[in-house]
This record gives sequence, structure tokens and C-alpha cells, in this order.
Amino acid sequence: MPKALQAKAKADLHEIWMADTKDDAGKAFDLFCVKYQVKYEKAVACLKKDRDALLTFFDFPAEHWKHIRTTNPIESTFATVRHRTKRTKGCLKRNTAMVMVFKLIKEAEKRWLKLRGKNQLPKLIQGVTFSEGIEIIENQTKSAA
Repeated sequence: MPKALQAKAKADLHEIWMADTKDDAGKAFDLFCVKYQVKYEKAVACLKKDRDALLTFFDFPAEHWKHIRTTNPIESTFATVRHRTKRTKGCLKRNTAMVMVFKLIKEAEKRWLKLRGKNQLPKLIQGVTFSEGIEIIENQTKSAA
């Protein structure tokens, strides 16, 4: 997309991934496709082919959405590593460089925020289903019947 249109397209994409429900995200997704399909068919096709993957985070606990929606942990960690390794370029052997990168990441790890809703992790591992960020409890609906 041309630079002049990127800010508007970005705002429209934010409407999708910042939606409160999967239905709202689906409506925003469809609106984006209708709005940009005619002039930017390839961009819309690229987005459409990954629609399910892009909206998967709605099937996780709502507490985790903030972590899933961001790439900051990756970006900030590798920015630290990149900053240090640029300064020592060519000065280290391969094994020494790998140890330095490992130590840099371990140090950066100390400043990471803890996962919100970490109490939900065992449920995810056990295969508990979530919809719209809320746990689906099947046993209560069966026992109420």
C-alpha cells in the first residue's frame, strides 16, 4: 500500500485485533476487506488466507491477550543482543559469541513482565476450551440438564 494510505490501513487493522469479541473482529475484518479489496487485492488476499490464525488469540484466556497481541518481548530482547554484538563484530569466536548472546538474553529476561493469568496455563495444557477469553465449562451445563 502507498505510504499515504498506510496510517488509515493500520488504524483499520487495529480495529480487528483490538476488538472485544471475535464477532466484532470478524466484522472489522470484513469491513477492511471490502474497503481495500478493489485497489489492493494482494494485500487483502494475504490477510484473508491467514484469517483463522490471526484471530486465534480469542480462543485463549482474556488475561493472555495483551501478551499475545504484542511482539515487544521479541523486539526488545533482540535489540539488546543486536546492540552488543554489533560493537564486538569480528572480535569473538563463534562459541564465545554464542555464550555472550545467551548471557545477554538471560540478563534481559530479568526485566520481563510476568505473564498475566499464569494460573490459566495449567488449564490450557489440560486442553480446557476458551471462547472470547472466557473458559467454557461443559460439566456445569451437563449437570444442570
